[in-house]
Amino acid sequence: MDEDDTITTTTTATNNLVVPNPQAQTQTRRPRGFAAVAAGGASGNKGKKEREKEKERTKLRERHRRAITSRMLAGLRQYGNFPLPARADMNDVLAALAREAGWVVEADGTTYRQSPPTPAPAPAPSQSQLPQLAAAFPVESPLSASASAMSLTHCSVKQTTIECSPSLLGIDDSLSPASLDSSVVIGERDREMDTKYTTAASASASPINSTTVQCGIELIQDIHSGEHGNDFTSTPYVPVYVKLPTGVINNFCQLIDPEGVRQELSHLKSLNVDGVAIDCWWGIVEGWSPQKYVWSGYRELFNIIQEFKLNLQVVMAFHEYGGNDSGDTLIALPQWVMEIGKDNPDIFFTDREGRRNPECLSWGIDKERVLKGRTAIEVYFDFMRSFRTEFDDLFAEGQISAVEIGLGASGELKYPSFSERMGWRYPGIGEFQCYDKYLQQSLCRASKLRGHSFWGKCPDNAGQYNSRPHETGFFCERGDYDSYYGRFFLHWYAQTLIDHADNVLSLASLAFDEIKIIIKVPAIHWWYKTASHAAELTAGFYNPTNQNGYSPVFEVLRKHSVTLKFVCLGLQVSGLENDEALADPEGLSWQVLNSAWDRGLIVAGENALLCYEREGYMRIVEMAKPRSDPDRRHFSFFVYQQPTPLVQGTICFSELDYFIKSMHGEIAGDLQP
Repeated sequence: MDEDDTITTTTTATNNLVVPNPQAQTQTRRPRGFAAVAAGGASGNKGKKEREKEKERTKLRERHRRAITSRMLAGLRQYGNFPLPARADMNDVLAALAREAGWVVEADGTTYRQSPPTPAPAPAPSQSQLPQLAAAFPVESPLSASASAMSLTHCSVKQTTIECSPSLLGIDDSLSPASLDSSVVIGERDREMDTKYTTAASASASPINSTTVQCGIELIQDIHSGEHGNDFTSTPYVPVYVKLPTGVINNFCQLIDPEGVRQELSHLKSLNVDGVAIDCWWGIVEGWSPQKYVWSGYRELFNIIQEFKLNLQVVMAFHEYGGNDSGDTLIALPQWVMEIGKDNPDIFFTDREGRRNPECLSWGIDKERVLKGRTAIEVYFDFMRSFRTEFDDLFAEGQISAVEIGLGASGELKYPSFSERMGWRYPGIGEFQCYDKYLQQSLCRASKLRGHSFWGKCPDNAGQYNSRPHETGFFCERGDYDSYYGRFFLHWYAQTLIDHADNVLSLASLAFDEIKIIIKVPAIHWWYKTASHAAELTAGFYNPTNQNGYSPVFEVLRKHSVTLKFVCLGLQVSGLENDEALADPEGLSWQVLNSAWDRGLIVAGENALLCYEREGYMRIVEMAKPRSDPDRRHFSFFVYQQPTPLVQGTICFSELDYFIKSMHGEIAGDLQP
């Protein structure tokens, strides 16, 4: 090394101490290429951080995958009695399933079916033997001709050998891990029974006898299978409430057609429903002046319901009703609230483009005195307290069995992120609804408390209402939703929803002491198969694949001992729509219901899509009381939303009657499909 490249230090000895002499120090000369090396080091550090972040994501995905595998294996061991080793892999699972279905799996993986030897065909009878055979084996059968024809479509006869379509080993991949049991395996028919009757047919040398016996067996099996599929006679009793149409009370709180209501209730009573549900609209009762409540129309309606001795559930509806799917009925927020909104539009939820949505009040004003000197939660509490005081006699008599509290758009606990009035169409991801000044101030405060004030803004790459996740930089695979900023923002956004529920339920518990309180949670199933779950994120549920976003919500519901009412889809979404939207209604339902049940919540249901056919009804019944649940958990009640009044005759009475009897566990013999 040259002298110019060294640091010369002169020391002086004083009392045996070596002290550097600053006068003798010379400045170090930087070697050539120092700046380039420094820049390369910074770039390397950045790449290292990205690799570390990717490793963390990989670990999270791996833990999630292992958790699912563990639950699957536990279910197979516990409920299916599968002898799986402690560290079973996919080959062990497939081998166990194949052996359960009657296949032979060797150690090297060779798999085949060990079929019984085919009996040698008997010689065909001569012409002289046919009369004796016909007399010995008459063709008469208790099965009807039509039934025999139906069963013959499944069988073919060649001499005395019966040939049926080969059985298959299938696994129902729509089932959740928790419900995996021995019923997952769709095995072949009982080979012993087939062998028995095949041997009998060979011994008798009669094609007529073998055909009749075998096809009769298949027909009986098909009938029993159909009966078992829709047989709910031994299932728990689930009460059914029918929701009355919205238009029975007009905007002046008057009952429009009392006689029509009586006819409707008479039809419902004949169907043996347990009660009715009715919306009590904030925009009607307190529609014209603050704290001036008009309940006259509801009093008249409740008196008529009392005549039929039906239980009653009421909904505190703090949202707007109307739009594309409500016909001519329009119920807005109170007029005096809309007047305030003209001067202060920030009381409403606002999207990225600054458009206001007057469907419900922004949660940013829950504790802001902007409503004639009251906060939003004080307005809600005064309304609930007025209802409790007005109808205290019905509470005392037990006619009002429960009260549902509306907590957001459509009365559900959610942001109005996918509102059709704002141009949203299925399966768009929706937009974040936090651009009013009150929620913006809350976001800024949260970012400062976190120590990153520059995080006090909403994402600028989250797309629009009808965007797809992969079209955005925020929701795409490995998008910003999983960055440090993204996690902070989504946590704040979801926590605002949770805080709103907590604040309102705290006052609702005071107004309705010892009364069952219900909260409705939506079923946002589209884009559920993506990593980000974009539609759930914009609605306020922080539920990506690497965490359970419903747990903190349900903890608040458990804190206030409320009943969770989950929106059931009923009719299955078509396969094409599922593929396009990467939707998974069954997966979402499994997560929500099991998460709620695991936390000890009481769970109920309500249909979202209108049901007219038995298929939709049966899907609801299966969700209400899943027979594969080992703990026999089920809905505490179900609210049926009818598309039109029963008196209009658009609903098939027999199908609705079958649905109610299925929910009650009282299927009659003449109603079997």
